Amino acid sequence: MKRENNKKSIEKGYYKNHACNDSFVCTVCGKTVLPSGAGSEHRNHCPNCLSSVHVDTEPGDRKSECGGIMEPITVWVRKNGEWAIIHRCRKCGKLNSNRIAADDNPIKLLSIAMKPVALPPFPPERIEELTKLMNGYETE
Repeated sequence: MKRENNKKSIEKGYYKNHACNDSFVCTVCGKTVLPSGAGSEHRNHCPNCLSSVHVDTEPGDRKSECGGIMEPITVWVRKNGEWAIIHRCRKCGKLNSNRIAADDNPIKLLSIAMKPVALPPFPPERIEELTKLMNGYETE
C-alpha cells in the first residue's frame, strides 16, 4: 500500500510519539520499504533513493494534502554530529529536515553531500582569481 493512500484517522501528532509500523512501496524507485532497519521507529523516507512523500504539515500529523514527492537535495550535520537530509517537495517547494536512517544508502548520501563541491556556483578555474578579489590568502 502506498504511504499517501495510508492516511488514517489519527489525532494530530500521533506519529511523533508512536511507532509507524507500516511498510510502503517507494513511489520513486519502487522498492518495498519495511519499518525495520531504520534504527528508529519513525521511518520517513526510502533508504534506497532517500525520497519521501509530502504527507505531513507538522512532523507526524499526516495532515498534508499535497502528496508531492519529497526529493533529497542535500545533507547537513546537526550539532551532535548526526546527519540529516534536507528534502524539497517537487510539487509545492516545502523544505523538511529528516534524520538519516541506519539503513540509508551510503553512496546516495555521499552523492548528495558532495553535490555542492562537484557543481560549485562559479568556475573552479577562477578560484585563485576570486580569492585575490576577496583579499584572501594566496599560495605561491
